[in-house]
Amino acid sequence: MSLPSGVRPASTADGGWVGDFGRALRAEWTKLRTAGDMGRLLLLAVALTVAVGCGTAKAVKCPDVGCGQDVVRLALTGVTVGQAVIAVFAVLAVSGEYGTGMIRTTLAAVPNRTTVLTAKAAILTTVVLASGTAAVLASLLAGRYILPGNGFTEAHDYASLSLAEGPTLRAAVGSVLYLVLIALLGLGVATAVREAATAIGIVLGLLYLFPVVTRVVNDPEWQRHLQQISPMTAGLSIQATIHLDELPIGPWAGLGVLAVWAAAALLVGGLLLHRRDA
Repeated sequence: MSLPSGVRPASTADGGWVGDFGRALRAEWTKLRTAGDMGRLLLLAVALTVAVGCGTAKAVKCPDVGCGQDVVRLALTGVTVGQAVIAVFAVLAVSGEYGTGMIRTTLAAVPNRTTVLTAKAAILTTVVLASGTAAVLASLLAGRYILPGNGFTEAHDYASLSLAEGPTLRAAVGSVLYLVLIALLGLGVATAVREAATAIGIVLGLLYLFPVVTRVVNDPEWQRHLQQISPMTAGLSIQATIHLDELPIGPWAGLGVLAVWAAAALLVGGLLLHRRDA
């Protein structure tokens, strides 16, 4: 059985945990960059995020002063679609190895399973940070040029989108971190269940079914509580730049809720990875 490029068996390795981690990082990067479909998924995530953001910016009009629209959130609407591709990308980064049996080679090269999972998380975080930053910046740039043509002008009390504005910068940085946390959530779930279709169903269900259930509930107080624990609804509060007092949860607190979901998924995935055979 051959080992991934750049990886030696643990018995011949030197450098302890740091050496193992370095080899695991190189192996995970090699596997990710040599899988053509994975690169296309990242490009699709960026393209969908920007395209949906552009479509929303073109569709919404502001005919007069006081439209009440959050232009930053409008420009970043595509994140709600791009996140699905990021989730699939993260799931396939793990489940693909189980499907091909490559996970046995990975664990033979680096027997410490915490090291393997940490390396996967680090590489996944890096590539999603890069692609997410590109998607968010392109979406905001597109919104900056499209929205004024639909009435979002200074005459209607709307300034041009700019990262120099604190709330806009927070929404931009938060949206990138949101996508990273979605990827880590997918990584954790995929590590726990191993099977791609099941993992994808669980992650997308957590993201998109929570808001549906919330709408079915009639009690406003319960609706608010569900919104406060929903990974997507709470997490995307980070994009809000106006009417913050009307949010079910604050921007950073909402992103923290998603971080808890991701951490819990990684914890469960890591425990099951240690307890089960490859």
